[in-house]
Amino acid sequence: MGRDEKMDHKLEELGGKAKEAVGRATDDEALEAQGERDQTKSNLKQAGEKVKDAFKRR
Repeated sequence: MGRDEKMDHKLEELGGKAKEAVGRATDDEALEAQGERDQTKSNLKQAGEKVKDAFKRR
């Protein structure tokens, strides 16, 4: 996985955390849920890339 992709996924995760925090602070359940989804999506992408990297090393 390239550095750019890693950074993009990490930024997506951080954006999700920010959305979740703003949603929680403003009592906006939809925004909070969207932030949680963004984080989950980012984490899944990161996990998939780690699996790809593991197979490339063999």
